[in-house]
Amino acid sequence: MSVNKIIRPLGIGAAAIFGGGLAITGWAAGIERRRFVLRNYQIPALPAGSEPLRILHLADFHLAPGQRKKIRFVRQLADLAPDLVVLTGDNYGHRDAFSELVEILAPFRDVPGISVFGSNDYYEPVLKNPLTYVFPGERKPATQPKLNTDELRWLLFDQFGWHDLTNTAVEVTAAGHRIRAIGVDDPHIKRDRLATALEHFTELPAHPTDIVLGLVHAPYQRILDAYAGLDGMALMLAGHTHGGQVCLPGGRAIVSNCDLPPEYAGGLNDWRGVPLHVSRGLGTSIYAPVRTFCAPEASLITLQAQDAI
Repeated sequence: MSVNKIIRPLGIGAAAIFGGGLAITGWAAGIERRRFVLRNYQIPALPAGSEPLRILHLADFHLAPGQRKKIRFVRQLADLAPDLVVLTGDNYGHRDAFSELVEILAPFRDVPGISVFGSNDYYEPVLKNPLTYVFPGERKPATQPKLNTDELRWLLFDQFGWHDLTNTAVEVTAAGHRIRAIGVDDPHIKRDRLATALEHFTELPAHPTDIVLGLVHAPYQRILDAYAGLDGMALMLAGHTHGGQVCLPGGRAIVSNCDLPPEYAGGLNDWRGVPLHVSRGLGTSIYAPVRTFCAPEASLITLQAQDAI
């Protein structure tokens, strides 16, 4: 067999692989990361006879100028008439995106809300070594430029009247329900003060019919374990993982970018006997604008009476 007869099929195969790679990359960057979906969940977590509580969970906007489709998608979610908005961080995707944040959240101004922050509410995204996602760990930002976090606090907590759950616990009323909520700052960059949050939680007056919620941006196991051990915990909510972002067919995450097992990186699961919802989020870093088998999402979670399902 001549050398040309061997080289030609190899060249055709290499071209096919290269072309297939370009097609997948184009789909991941141009289609999948902009294929916004709404997930619906029902959890029988309330006492018999209770009215439902509709929670809209938003996470990981990573909002940057020009992302009009994302803004339109989130704004129209106000038509769902949620009783409570839960925001679990990484709202900024660019230092010039504050006006876009005002626009995307404006329809929810009169809805009760609770929030924790992620690293991209404090620091600008930077180009990172992809291996940091394969070998996860809590880390501190190095020399990342700071964002205007004060503007974000002003918008959410001064203008909207939402509750800041940065290393604390609060009492909230929504749809006639009394909610005790606990939250910590982002453990991925070691800003959490879990002991302080737990202390504040124990100081809240408790009632057997209270709904208890736990918030964290990055779902590290030590935070989830502590939340799951609290009496009455009905639901834990987190973001950060992007659902794995680059997943295998069927949405199977390869990594979670924290110490959470990848199989828990997106959707509703059970953690130590407590429902855990980890949002796949609505964005990506501007330096990694791809998703595969992992559409960006918002979630409407309805807590229902135990006799309603």
